[in-house]
Amino acid sequence: MTTTVDELAASKYALMTTFRKDGTAVATPVWIVPYGDALAVWSYVGAGKVKRVRRRAAVTLATCDLRGNNVGESYPGRARILDAVATEEVRRQIRKKYGISGRLTLWLSKVRRGDAGTVGIEITID
Repeated sequence: MTTTVDELAASKYALMTTFRKDGTAVATPVWIVPYGDALAVWSYVGAGKVKRVRRRAAVTLATCDLRGNNVGESYPGRARILDAVATEEVRRQIRKKYGISGRLTLWLSKVRRGDAGTVGIEITID
């Protein structure tokens, strides 16, 4: 992994910016985990960020706090929606990194939506 990827993977939260059809940026704080030589986030299938990534792969990532206040440099990247097997690996990484809060969040999501109700998003920094 590069220093940029390591820095983002080590942060507790990342500010993921996706883009609407008209080019308007939409920033969302997310949990972020290492995923091979890239990074990954996890989200509800119907979330706006997932819809925007399906339409346009360009994203930016920056470190942030819980409220989404940017605390680091912003890096451009490309995102792609992961399949069910890869999404399970993202869930495993979230359990590992975020401990009890990660496990609880994932369990509640599974009870509410099932495994198919969430998806992993791989992000490769340009």
